[in-house]
Amino acid sequence: MGQKVNPIGLRVGINRTWASRWYVDPKEYAATLHEDLKLRKLIMEMPETKGADIAELEIIRHPQRITITIHTARPGVIIGVKGANIEKIGSELQKHINKKIQIKIKEVRNADNNAQIIAQNVARQLLARSSFRRTMKQAITNAIKKGNAQGVKIRLSGRLGGAEMSRTEEAKEGRIPLHTLRADIDYGFAEALTTFGAIGVKVWIYNGMKYGKEQKEDAGALLRKRRDRPGPLRGDAPRSADGTQPARADSTRPERADSPESPKAESSKAKTPRAKSPKADGTQPDKADSMQPDRADGTQPDKADSMQPDKADSANAELAKDESPAAEDTKENVDVKS
Repeated sequence: MGQKVNPIGLRVGINRTWASRWYVDPKEYAATLHEDLKLRKLIMEMPETKGADIAELEIIRHPQRITITIHTARPGVIIGVKGANIEKIGSELQKHINKKIQIKIKEVRNADNNAQIIAQNVARQLLARSSFRRTMKQAITNAIKKGNAQGVKIRLSGRLGGAEMSRTEEAKEGRIPLHTLRADIDYGFAEALTTFGAIGVKVWIYNGMKYGKEQKEDAGALLRKRRDRPGPLRGDAPRSADGTQPARADSTRPERADSPESPKAESSKAKTPRAKSPKADGTQPDKADSMQPDRADGTQPDKADSMQPDKADSANAELAKDESPAAEDTKENVDVKS
């Protein structure tokens, strides 16, 4: 058998808080609890609060006084003309309680998204003999379109439409993950005392997931917290404990071997060139043999490929001899004879 659990009571301490906040001695706990129940019943049954759409009552007990916060969609009805109604409510409650009572009014901004207010509206329409199916569909449509709810479920039980046998009817739209504890699910219950019996109205509204306390804070408070945080901003390097900024990462790169400051370059400068070893016949090796590098395939380059400095000088000398005046005279004589 499935056990039906109140969604608000299941989530108290997770993403919900207590409607009554106080602490007393264990011996006085029962009497204080019944006093809270009495206060809630008195407020809901007063003629001054009739039609005020009260969503929630918070009771906070202090050592010398009791603070009651009334969450309502129509605060003007409770306050009255120049605060006349709220004074009547305070004086009536004071007769039943010994401590001083302080009443605060808090307005519910989005009444179409509050489960308790929706349940009261549906019950009020059922008392006016409205069609229960049309009433349910209309309430669900308003909650999703105007209240921006992600899921709504309404269940009615009793002699619906004045039928002889009581039954349960349900209308649902969207998703309502009741087993997900971090889901923000609001629950409301109301009764319609009709001439043919009582009809119970239950409403579940799903408003998305709550992942932490930051969900309750506005964007301005979060931005202020981030600005006041001493940590680095995006793109800044993390600062050390004394507040100074460490050197950049590129300053720690190893020095290149060809840079003049590197130790490898200094060691290469200190090296002396190799001495040429004499050939087997006692003569010194040619420059081309000693200085020419090996080819890519490992073989020595041909002598013709590289211009040796000695041979180049001798060729230039021969050309200079040919261009001398004596050579020019012999050329002229040959031309004359021909």
